[in-house]
Amino acid sequence: MQDFDVVILGAGAAGLMCAMAAGARGRRVLLLDHAAQAGSKILISGGGRCNFTNTDTAPDRFLSDNPHFAKSALKRYTARDFVALVEKHRIPFHEKTLGQLFCDGSARAVVAMLLAECDAAGVDLRLNHRITEVSRADRFRVDTDRGGFSATSLVLATGGLSIPKMGATGFSLDLARRFGLPVTATRPALVPLTFSGEELELMQPLSGVSLEVVARCGRQAFREAMLFTHRGLSGPAVLQVSSLWRPGESLTLDLLPGTDAAAFLLERKCSRPRAELRTVLGEVLPGRLAQALGAGAAQEMGNLPDKALRAVAEGLGRRRVTPSGTEGYAKAEVMGGGVDTAALSSRTLEAAAVPGLYVVGEAVDVTGWLGGYNFQWAWSSGWCAGQVA
Repeated sequence: MQDFDVVILGAGAAGLMCAMAAGARGRRVLLLDHAAQAGSKILISGGGRCNFTNTDTAPDRFLSDNPHFAKSALKRYTARDFVALVEKHRIPFHEKTLGQLFCDGSARAVVAMLLAECDAAGVDLRLNHRITEVSRADRFRVDTDRGGFSATSLVLATGGLSIPKMGATGFSLDLARRFGLPVTATRPALVPLTFSGEELELMQPLSGVSLEVVARCGRQAFREAMLFTHRGLSGPAVLQVSSLWRPGESLTLDLLPGTDAAAFLLERKCSRPRAELRTVLGEVLPGRLAQALGAGAAQEMGNLPDKALRAVAEGLGRRRVTPSGTEGYAKAEVMGGGVDTAALSSRTLEAAAVPGLYVVGEAVDVTGWLGGYNFQWAWSSGWCAGQVA
């Protein structure tokens, strides 16, 4: 049995950050992972370039049963703090859009940076360790297929259920339950939406077509790209609203954001009376989509009643669609829900009922928007736990 001050389960974004922060305080840190390499999800993120944070990070960009929970951690370790770390390691980066920061080169640079910080802090990183049992008496004990370890502090940082092909499991959730911590309902988040029936019949021939839209779910709206797929809808705008959507609910799509669709069609009725509706729609929409939406009105614009054109405009500006489901955890970027924040300290991420037990990153019921927010939550929550674990 080897003794440490802190054992951290999971060498992903939150676990690596927690390890380097705790190690920098002089704590004897063991970082365990069942995988063969650290930071697997970091390496595939952002198309391999890692959207590592967002300059617009703010608590209202995060979903949780307690919308105030993330405030403390995000304030204590900010996006600017992580950017400073990236700059310290001279990693070139750029802002792509909407505050999203990406590496100019490979995401491997971010993993190498975190590993270098862990090494400098004396962290003992051990990969290819399958955990067989976790228990607690006077200290936490972690048994693996390659030996046992004990510590006064235990950090759960193994992530959530998204992308199971990368080895994701509900391990942290299961372990949290075993220690008596409540877990909120979990669901795939930032995930493509699927459709059925007539809606899918319209979408399938449009697979591959992309356009800018405003997608709305409840009071929240996102203006970004939307992509038609063979099973429904994807793209940033749809991934964003998917985190808010619940089965049975409808979404509203504005296919012409910033344009008064009725005014546009009525003006074209006067200026292009001989043109067909699908031709006019082709001025402002991708060709295949214009053909699909205008297929039922083959008459010339001048012969279409104003009432009919206003109905078309309504379908362009406020098109209601009802998803049948999602593509599930296999295609979800993150897991929604997780360990109930009511059981954790917002300042330290420590479980109130189990002193010395911490939960960080995706396993907590804090889910960020698309665009680097979930990585920032990993950095912030991991750093905060690392200050006290």
